[in-house]
Amino acid sequence: MGTVRPPRPSLLLVSTRESCLFLLFCLHLGAACPQPCRCPDHAGAVAVFCSLRGLQEVPEDIPANTVLLKLDANKISHLPDGAFQHLHRLRELDLSHNAIEAIGPATFAGLAGGLRLLDLSYNRIQRIPKDALGKLSAKIRLSHNPLHCECALQEALWELKLDPDSVDEIACHTSVQEEFVGKPLVQALDAGASLCSVPHRTTDVAMLVTMFGWFAMVIAYVVYYVRHNQEDARRHLEYLKSLPSAPASKDPIGPGP
Repeated sequence: MGTVRPPRPSLLLVSTRESCLFLLFCLHLGAACPQPCRCPDHAGAVAVFCSLRGLQEVPEDIPANTVLLKLDANKISHLPDGAFQHLHRLRELDLSHNAIEAIGPATFAGLAGGLRLLDLSYNRIQRIPKDALGKLSAKIRLSHNPLHCECALQEALWELKLDPDSVDEIACHTSVQEEFVGKPLVQALDAGASLCSVPHRTTDVAMLVTMFGWFAMVIAYVVYYVRHNQEDARRHLEYLKSLPSAPASKDPIGPGP
């Protein structure tokens, strides 16, 4: 009966070394830097720099432990729902100088707790849904966007923590009230102006116009009624005048002798 030899130490060493290399390789793949971005050391945290890369969309392979993400100065025009929901450690997100036209209620889902700065300046955003940014506790930059100033925007802004360094550069490109166009929006709102009073004014004007129309109809009817009755009275009077006069009655009893 042959004896079973134990595995040689050299084979165990090779097998362990290969396992370690494979594990390191897998870890490296899990934290790989997306192309064509750079991922330099940033105070011991993962920083992903994708500035000026001609990107038209958000990269899908951003490491989950990213703390700083710069996507500025690209050609991104659309932000899909949940594009950053796996980045639970993200603290700063720079999307400035892109071509973003709209943001949805679920665009920044998953970032409510940890995000500290969101830069959306120098884009093409016209409207901001109330629920799109309201749950974020981050400072938000919205300057240099062609915003349409309306009641919904006013309500959304009151829910946000705007960056004080850029808040005075938020201006109306178009507005439901012409006096707001081209002026710092937050200053006007702080001074007591309101974009939410316009629908009520429009309703009041419409009501006044309606009431004036009914009043004019009543006056016209009264004038017609009076003129019509005057014409009937005139015709009746003319008819009476045209009748022959009745002859004077003669006394049948003559005068006494």
